[in-house]
Amino acid sequence: MRFDLLINSLISINKKVMHKLDIQYLRSIKHHIFTSVMHNLKSNYDRFFRITKSVFKNRINSFDNFYCYRNRPKMSDCQIIAFAVTGESLGIDSEAFLWAKIKSEHADDFPNLIDRSNYNRRRKRLYPFIEELNKTIASYLNEGEDCFLVDSIPIPVCKNAREQRSKICKENFETAPNKGYSAVNKTWYYGYKLHLLTSANGVFHSMDLTKASVHDVHYLSQVKHSGLNNCTLLGDKGYLSSSQQLDLFSSCNVKLETPMRSNQKDYALYPPVFRKFRKRIETLFSQLCDQFMLKRNYAKTIIGLSVRLLTKVTSVTLLQYINLKNGKPINNLKYALAC
Repeated sequence: MRFDLLINSLISINKKVMHKLDIQYLRSIKHHIFTSVMHNLKSNYDRFFRITKSVFKNRINSFDNFYCYRNRPKMSDCQIIAFAVTGESLGIDSEAFLWAKIKSEHADDFPNLIDRSNYNRRRKRLYPFIEELNKTIASYLNEGEDCFLVDSIPIPVCKNAREQRSKICKENFETAPNKGYSAVNKTWYYGYKLHLLTSANGVFHSMDLTKASVHDVHYLSQVKHSGLNNCTLLGDKGYLSSSQQLDLFSSCNVKLETPMRSNQKDYALYPPVFRKFRKRIETLFSQLCDQFMLKRNYAKTIIGLSVRLLTKVTSVTLLQYINLKNGKPINNLKYALAC
């Protein structure tokens, strides 16, 4: 930013002659400029809208819609997707808070704002296109990658005390949540388990949502259908399985590397370079939980929960893409919009 360079130059040139309070004042101005740009909802929305249109330029009609509507809606399908991603990128995962913020601070910027119920219905319907947007940008970022990481994270839907009377996501038995054990937190929880497959740089490749009781190793049977081939896949001890390892290698030439248990035959230490790569996905999970509030659930149905999780993951991918275009480290997500 030009303001940022100007203030930095003023601080460096006049550091010897300026009073300490003056330097602090300039730094406060710099921080105010950064935050005002980062949290400018309209400018960030326009940025995500341009990216969405560029990805689907051959799939949308003249009104930026994927579907043919009898009556032209106030907001197009591309605008709905950009709106959802903008809210998650700014750390606003509550539609009630987002709508209140727009009506109080950005009413002139969004004159065609639709009601929340209509927005939620259309966002759920646009799930396949949000998924396609995420995969298209991720494939561009993952071009040439030959090392990937796999891990899972618990997604609780309610407290354990409410599991018997909770009606969240219980439309049918096949997709209903259940009780599972988190080895990291060493606690039981009620909900789902999110499986993520990322590159060594922390860019998402694929994801899947299963019941909490499903063991990590069972997700490996889905990996061979995710388009992954001719690469190395790094996992923790939860993915230790000789049969799955052989199946992945024979079907799609994926070499699964996991730490060995100390009582295994021909025990060998996990290579330090693999342990270093594994830290990337752990950091990514921390960013998802802290900045994007991954475990905060407002959904009442399984499709609502799925689209919320997918939107958060897509927001991370788009922020990484923006960092790449601006010449920044792609995983510096917190300040990706400060430019």
